[in-house]
Amino acid sequence: MLARKWAYQVSTTTYIPLPYQDIEAELLALVDRLFDAVHSEPFCPEPAADVARRLVDLNCVGPTTFRKTVDSLGKALLGQPEMQSVARLPGKVVMLLGTLSASYAEAVRLYTLRQQDDMNRTLITLGRDWRLALRATEARLDAVLANTPFGVGIADLDGRFVDTNPALTDILGYSPTEFTERTLFDIVPASDEPFLRDACDGLLEVFLPRLRQRRRLLNKAGDEVPATLTVTVLHAPDRSDRFLLIVQDDSELNLLQRQLTLQSLHDVVTGLPNRQFFTTRLETTLHRADRAAGATVYHLGLDAFSMVADGFGRQVGDHLLKVVAERLKSVVAKEKAVVARLDGDEFGILVENSPTTPDIASMVDAINERLAEPVYLDGTGISVSTSIGVVHRPKKDVDPTELLRASDLALRRAKSRGRRQWELFDARQDADDRADFQLATTMPSAWELGEVRLAYRPLVELRGGRAIGVEAGLRWDHPRFGVLGHRRCVELAEQTGLMLSLGDWMLHSACAQVLRWRSESGFDLPLVLALSEGQVVDPDLVGRVLGILDAAGIEPAELRLGMPAHLLDGTRPEPVENLKVLAEAGVDVVLHGFGGAAGDLTCLADLPVRAVRISERLTSDRAHRATDPGQTSQVALLDRALTDLVALVHLAGGMVVVDGVHTRALADWWRHAGADNALGEHFPMPDGTPGQH
Repeated sequence: MLARKWAYQVSTTTYIPLPYQDIEAELLALVDRLFDAVHSEPFCPEPAADVARRLVDLNCVGPTTFRKTVDSLGKALLGQPEMQSVARLPGKVVMLLGTLSASYAEAVRLYTLRQQDDMNRTLITLGRDWRLALRATEARLDAVLANTPFGVGIADLDGRFVDTNPALTDILGYSPTEFTERTLFDIVPASDEPFLRDACDGLLEVFLPRLRQRRRLLNKAGDEVPATLTVTVLHAPDRSDRFLLIVQDDSELNLLQRQLTLQSLHDVVTGLPNRQFFTTRLETTLHRADRAAGATVYHLGLDAFSMVADGFGRQVGDHLLKVVAERLKSVVAKEKAVVARLDGDEFGILVENSPTTPDIASMVDAINERLAEPVYLDGTGISVSTSIGVVHRPKKDVDPTELLRASDLALRRAKSRGRRQWELFDARQDADDRADFQLATTMPSAWELGEVRLAYRPLVELRGGRAIGVEAGLRWDHPRFGVLGHRRCVELAEQTGLMLSLGDWMLHSACAQVLRWRSESGFDLPLVLALSEGQVVDPDLVGRVLGILDAAGIEPAELRLGMPAHLLDGTRPEPVENLKVLAEAGVDVVLHGFGGAAGDLTCLADLPVRAVRISERLTSDRAHRATDPGQTSQVALLDRALTDLVALVHLAGGMVVVDGVHTRALADWWRHAGADNALGEHFPMPDGTPGQH
């Protein structure tokens, strides 16, 4: 579809000497090369240069052809669904289009030079054969000189013009009569005259076949004109030799190159520098910044910008981006700073600090106060806030790409704390985040290699001490970081979307283990499993769970699933619907992370839930405080609160499960507080079963 659209656009803006089907096939091959280049790792934009040269070979050189080409390709590369998973997509697309633009300009220039060379050969051939067909040659030469867009002049060996064509008159502004009063040395700056005279001597002595260089020529008004100058000698056997001068006006070409450079380094919507420009400026600024003051990078992400774009439309969103760009520039107008649009609703500010530069907190406040002013569109006021990641005084030799990665991570941490927050980059936190990312991305392969396995622990009745269920959890025997428990494994798996597949495997493997225990030792207890947040909101959760149970031959009543209580507040419909359908099918559902808030108690009263698991934060906090003699009063208050919480759950008709019971003293305290069931290191698995996790 992209190739067909592209073919239609170029066919309507220039002439391509091919059938339409062939044009479409040619452009389809170019599209494939560009898409492959974006997907390539390591990334290399060089295929775009081949695409540009092929476009020129196909004669796609119309005045609007390339603009439509960049427009079509830019939108497709950024918007195509298959491209959304590509890392650093906007940066890659910018580099690809930049390479395409630069190579296209160079190919057009070479194309023009080839035309010029063809013209030179034609003129030289005409001069060489003039004795055989003088009249015909002169007629053809006159026609060529009159119609060619290149300025052509003929000068004697002293450099004085003896003939010129209309194009040269248009380029330099002299009339044909005025040209006869001048030499070719008069149309170059005085500083270039010695060079041109030496070159002409070389042409006459035949050791220099021709001169072709980009030079600046002087027009009648004394202004410099960028041009490609070609000088050669016309040898004539029966008359004096002549210099043939060909001038190509490069003004439009230079303008096109500047425009393409501007487009490749600036954002189309806001006119701000883009990520590529910003990255380049980072490197130069860090090296020249004052050693003591340094520089500061602010990475901004507009809060809820998608709500504006989705609610009011793309045009309003673009207008808001323009306003934000102007306001950000006004905030740092007195500073030596660069404001750029990095991607979508993200902006970057690079400040080269000075003694008068505001501190970070003041700068952040100034940014948010300026952005908080409403933007009125059709009588409706719209305002935005921003979350900001800050990297203060980075090292001079830091890689710009690494610096932007650090500012982006700081921005993500700021966003995780809510709107209109800012976060200063912390190297120690960054190292921890990197370790997390490495663990999360290597977890799938560790699972395939068998490093991630299931471990089991009993669910025990506190009053009787007997096991009433067995909970399955994840355990990762990592070769470097040691044993990672269930909660840590779930956190890592959720980051990469692995948890859905891992959850299915957990339930399937745990069911198989329960069946083995039944057949081998008669151990027959319900299976307990905690669902992650990603599993609970999965619309296919019910089908997954019941399908696995049916395949294993285990009844739904033999399964007890834990669901996070905070997801059942009605904000999203999937968790509540999943809970109700599973309960109707016979599965016992337990609310995990129960803290006694009004919403938690409402869920317990309104939903078909038999039990709650007290938030591990509360149980661990109580255990920690109990060991500190200085917190006796706080422990008493907490004990009263936990005891009342247990009573409230019982009053609502539910049972209470406590996790983290690792000692007999804790077990006795929770039994006295009225809790029903518990899990923890204090309770061993029954004989004949695997150990705890």
